[in-house]
Amino acid sequence: MKKIATIFFLFNIAYAQIQPLQISSNHRFFQTKDGKPFFWQGDTGWLLFIKCTREEAVKYLDDRQQKGYNVIQVMLVHDINKAVNLYGDSAIQNKNLAQPVTTPGNNFYNAAEYDYWDHVDYVIDEAAKRGIYMALVPVWGGNIKHVTEAQAKVYAAFLANRYKNKTNIIWLNGGDIKGTDGLAQWNAIGNTIRSIDKNHLISFHPRGRNSSSAWFHQQPWLDFNMIQSGHKDYAQDTVSTEKLHYGEDNWKYIVDDYKLQPVKPTLDGEPSYENIPHGLHDSLEKRWTADDIRRYAYWEVLAGGAGFTYGNNSVMQFYHKGDKESSFGANANWEEELNAPGAAQIQYLKQLMLSHDYFSRRPAQEIVLNDGTRYDKIIAAKGSSYVYVYTYNARDVKLALNKVNFKPAKATWFSPADSQVIAIKNFKYTPVQTFSPPGEKKAGNDWVLILER
Repeated sequence: MKKIATIFFLFNIAYAQIQPLQISSNHRFFQTKDGKPFFWQGDTGWLLFIKCTREEAVKYLDDRQQKGYNVIQVMLVHDINKAVNLYGDSAIQNKNLAQPVTTPGNNFYNAAEYDYWDHVDYVIDEAAKRGIYMALVPVWGGNIKHVTEAQAKVYAAFLANRYKNKTNIIWLNGGDIKGTDGLAQWNAIGNTIRSIDKNHLISFHPRGRNSSSAWFHQQPWLDFNMIQSGHKDYAQDTVSTEKLHYGEDNWKYIVDDYKLQPVKPTLDGEPSYENIPHGLHDSLEKRWTADDIRRYAYWEVLAGGAGFTYGNNSVMQFYHKGDKESSFGANANWEEELNAPGAAQIQYLKQLMLSHDYFSRRPAQEIVLNDGTRYDKIIAAKGSSYVYVYTYNARDVKLALNKVNFKPAKATWFSPADSQVIAIKNFKYTPVQTFSPPGEKKAGNDWVLILER
């Protein structure tokens, strides 16, 4: 009994240690309440509350914790016309967000006491025990045409009051939609949550090829920006209704947001998913790979991003072979895809970013003398005592080291694919220098050059 009590005590200490997130003093990054740097390593578990049992949810959270994930992006209500979870419990009644369905108590073994929102609570608490924050989308964007401004306010108040004292909450307004579609409702949700919940950060998940900054940067409820660089390749990025045609260059959205005033953190909250077809809708198209995911991640973060969200086609929808309802040509069970190559590789990015003075990092494209376009793009960042330079295809890196605020004394190559580190022997400082990465020049042979004081 004493041993069990000790384990229980230690488990709850770990649970209590997760702290609400804050914006750093330079307004570029996230930090915990005690001032420690927080690098957002997110995963899109969009349908977690809807399609997973408690046991499956724990299995998923355990895996993501082991792989270094600290944020899960998830929908509270995916479709107001059938807002029902795996247990048959409804989130709302009469297809009305202003009418959440709740029951007295939260006893899982008594159906009369355990409801949809109790299940949500359970998963949120299990995530907190594992040091994971839940980025909650109140209602997925396409539903907003069925929601009045008054209903949005009532629903947002319900959510804010229910979760304002949970320490591991982030709010993601919107959901794959332009801010102009339902602008009054999105502002109603954002302002209502902010008026009640002073403890948690709020952003907006936009439609692909857009940033939240396009509509909400000046809104007081928006604490940080999120982009969805999307799932199209260079050739597919031709939709005339989209303002920006950046193709796969997700770093360009970060550069745009980085210039804005007031300064707010920004990150790519939905780049291309691993094992999803280019452009989403044709299952015969080429599929995005771990190499592509790493490129998006390092481009975005070194351009000034405060983190990065990974996604997997099967995992984001918790797909099982044979499911009657599935999207985007999912072709593997989600449990298997938990171990897709890219899913494990993203943690190396977080480890690298936290290995040096985190809050001093800023974009440093001025030191790159052979910039390049598309897959030849070389992108750089620097801090008080280090420089990071990323090349996706082992292209030579030519740098103006005289534009760095210190003289580098050590040079190494870091592999985003496996975190291998290779020292550059006999490195000596010169004002201008060219570095040749290991291996042949080809797509996916990506490296980060690290220079240190």
